[in-house]
Amino acid sequence: MPMKPARAADIRPLASRADYNACVRLQRAVWGEEFVDVVPGTILMVAQRLGGVAAGAFDRRGSLLGFVFGITGLRGGEPVHWSDMLAVRPAARGAGLGKRLKLYQRERLLAGGVRRVQWTYDPLVTRNANLNLNGLGAAPVEYVVNLYGDTRSALHAGLDTDRFIVEWRLDDARVERRLAGRADPLPAAARQAPIADPGRLAAGDDTPPAAPWVRIPAPADVEALRTADPARLRAWQRMHRRAFSWYLANGYRVAGFEHRRAPADSHYVVTNAPGGGAASAATAP
Repeated sequence: MPMKPARAADIRPLASRADYNACVRLQRAVWGEEFVDVVPGTILMVAQRLGGVAAGAFDRRGSLLGFVFGITGLRGGEPVHWSDMLAVRPAARGAGLGKRLKLYQRERLLAGGVRRVQWTYDPLVTRNANLNLNGLGAAPVEYVVNLYGDTRSALHAGLDTDRFIVEWRLDDARVERRLAGRADPLPAAARQAPIADPGRLAAGDDTPPAAPWVRIPAPADVEALRTADPARLRAWQRMHRRAFSWYLANGYRVAGFEHRRAPADSHYVVTNAPGGGAASAATAP
């Protein structure tokens, strides 16, 4: 049986003008021709001179299947990496290439003395939540309203760019257990926690439940909603904005993500219980 392109891919730093140009083209293919935040080839090149990572996954013919890009700086005197972009071509998705790129990034950063990485993702996109929280062990630390403004990307059309900022502690024992497939399970109290009412929260008619553990739904298929029911998708975002802003401002943390296959909704799990942990995994059919 032939290997999937993602499985056979060679991951290495972008190193030539052809590599940088291919990465720029891939950015436009993923985010759209009108996307205003394309990283130019020169920045992809020079960032690597100062601790940044710009790496691609290439198939056997040398075609770029995906890439990861980030820059490293100082925060409080400690080196911190901002992972700015991760993208995989649609034809190469579903075979773990995004995770392989992140693990390559981790390897490079640890070798350079960097222990903390941050990036953003849209909480509505459950496949990304599953990768970031369950697959990698990153933990949401902040919810930012309309972080990027209008990017002119087709991927963001119809919504504000609300984002979670997540932090990945590269050599944390919990992260290492996650990467080894030994995730810390959520307690029974989390699995039985009340579910925040999306409709009431989106309408502003309800205060989020203040139980020790709460589950916050996430839609099964963002892209289907974007096409079929954009008004409902905007309501989902209003609910997330209200819920996560309230919980994170009132001493809660995101302790896990229950990922379910469509058409079932997934759930974030938040808690203010002592020792509740952060971003524990749970995956259900």
